[in-house]
Amino acid sequence: MVLTGDEAAATKQELQGNFDLSGITLEMAAVDLKSTPEHIQDVMNLKNCRIEEPWVLRNYLIKIILFQEKEPYSFSKLIGNPKRFKFLNNQFIDRGELA
Repeated sequence: MVLTGDEAAATKQELQGNFDLSGITLEMAAVDLKSTPEHIQDVMNLKNCRIEEPWVLRNYLIKIILFQEKEPYSFSKLIGNPKRFKFLNNQFIDRGELA
């Protein structure tokens, strides 16, 4: 999935907004996702990451937010089931880890 500049900017904003809403820290997310705080930040910025990693982070954030009985912010591109995109490695996404 190739994003235009505007779509990428919106996706970054949506990931950051949901991250902020979750109330977790980069360190907490890194432990949960078996990654590093720096890599979590890179994924939120769509920088130096696998194409599947924003989906992993999206799923993680939604789970955390719903557990807190809050409503996550909507995503404009990371919507629906990623399995509909044949080019994504869904085993990687389903594993729920960034490492």
